Amino acid sequence: MSGGQSETKTGRKGIAVAALLLTASALALLRPAPAFSQETELRGEVSESAILADQQRKARQLRAQGALDQNAPAAAVQDTAPATYQPASPGAVPDDDQTAGATDSIFDQPQATDDPLADTTKPAKRRQPSTAAQRAQGAKTDTKASTKTADKKKAKKKAGGAIDSTTTAATASAGDKADAAAAEDDGSNRRAVSIDSVDKQKLDPGQERTGSIDGQKAKPEEDPFAAPGVRIGTFVFRPTLEQGFTATSNADSSSTGKSAVLSETALRFTATSDWRENSALITGYGQFRNTVSGEKINDAQGRIEGQLNVDLDNELRAIAKLGYEAAPESASSPDAIAGVTSQPLRQTVDGSLGLEKSVGKMRYALTGAVSHDFYGDANLSDGTTISQKDRNNTLYTATLRTGYEISPALTPFTEVELGRRVYDQRLDTDGFERSSKRLGARAGVELDMGEKLSGEFSVGWLREALDDSRLPAIAGPSINADLKWSPERGTIIGLTGKTDVETTTTAGQSGDILYSGRLTGERQIRANLTANSALGLDWRDYTGSDGHDLILSAEAGLTWWLNRYAGLTTRMRTEKLTSNLPGRDYTANSVYLGLKVQR
Repeated sequence: MSGGQSETKTGRKGIAVAALLLTASALALLRPAPAFSQETELRGEVSESAILADQQRKARQLRAQGALDQNAPAAAVQDTAPATYQPASPGAVPDDDQTAGATDSIFDQPQATDDPLADTTKPAKRRQPSTAAQRAQGAKTDTKASTKTADKKKAKKKAGGAIDSTTTAATASAGDKADAAAAEDDGSNRRAVSIDSVDKQKLDPGQERTGSIDGQKAKPEEDPFAAPGVRIGTFVFRPTLEQGFTATSNADSSSTGKSAVLSETALRFTATSDWRENSALITGYGQFRNTVSGEKINDAQGRIEGQLNVDLDNELRAIAKLGYEAAPESASSPDAIAGVTSQPLRQTVDGSLGLEKSVGKMRYALTGAVSHDFYGDANLSDGTTISQKDRNNTLYTATLRTGYEISPALTPFTEVELGRRVYDQRLDTDGFERSSKRLGARAGVELDMGEKLSGEFSVGWLREALDDSRLPAIAGPSINADLKWSPERGTIIGLTGKTDVETTTTAGQSGDILYSGRLTGERQIRANLTANSALGLDWRDYTGSDGHDLILSAEAGLTWWLNRYAGLTTRMRTEKLTSNLPGRDYTANSVYLGLKVQR
């Protein structure tokens, strides 16, 4: 009996000790946390293995401090958990009570005092994530949720070393593998929740499907009917061919001209360079007229000209030009020959080279030019010919321009011209020396206001004195203009003017000065409909007499583009010459209709 009583006393004593432990745990739960305790946010769910590991750690700490009775059953708590608690969230730090050696824990579970098996801890069944937790986890739609989920998986793998408390020390290795499998299973449940949440996330705007490029609206062209051009080497070539018929009341624009229907063919082209720094431009035209009915006309004329711009060092720029022109002598020219089947052909070869220099606001330009005219023979109606070689001459000129830039849009300038005209034959058929010296001075202004207004205008005086003292010098005011004005988009107004000295081989006469002016207008009524008009005024002043000619002209036309490459064009023109010299007056009216093709 004494032995049984001793065992009973011992058991009661163990139960009393366990009750004291439970009481201490309850008091620890009610103890207020220190003000400086760390507050951490638990991210994600905590596994049961971590809770059990925490309980085992607290029991081990109590045993080490001697708080547990030596007679307490050794199987009450199995110390097989890892030495330290691994937080589930990466970056978390231990609680203050862990560093201070506290013996209580919020994870400690109360034990029943009347349970005979209370001294043996029963492993709790692992809880599966609740439906509410799954919904809360799936509600995360931002991309940061997936990153946190990956962090949780890594933390779970680290915490997977915690094993069940019922595993013995002899089977610790097997228990580690079992806990790792359980953690993997728990992670798979969480992965399922993460996959659902990822499916519910919104797409990144940068990854959304965009519309087809073909379906996007193309930017409209500024001029959908402009010639596209053909690339030849480094040049863009734009040819235009125009074929039509002209009905005119005066076929050769002379005082004796008659009506006719003419077939007209015109070829024009431009070639623009596509270079990085310098530039080049080539332009040309050719016109052919043949009689369909009425007065006999068969002539051709044309011109080709090239310009090269080269930028040199030190604000220096070079401009070179070269051109060739061929055209029959006009029947209204003062040197026209009467009674011929065709007027003599006049050919001109000209070229120039200029240098431009800018020094601060000062602008300097020096240009040298050469122009050579040579004439063919005139064919008379009786089959004979008249030589025109005594009219062949070459004009050499040098022009110096000095300007001051008041603003980028306004540059006044002065210009001085010196020249010499040399005839191939020192004396003409009548024995006159036709060579002469040229002198001119002008003042004007350059305008550069972009597309609104650009060009230049100048006035001055021009004089050309012949070597033969019997012939008076050709002199008079000089007017030159080349302006373009655009009052509104699609409308271009142009003004051109020039002063030319016309020489002659008529006995006793020096020649004349011809002033020519053109006012042109172009209006784009619609994208495929363009209207154009022109007014012309020519004044010819004969030197050594009071003779003069006045030529007035007007023209209006329309071009209707069928597509980018072809269009219909028509124009009406009237021209009238009035002179105080006999046999020079005439009037010519004409109507043209044709087809224009461009590329």
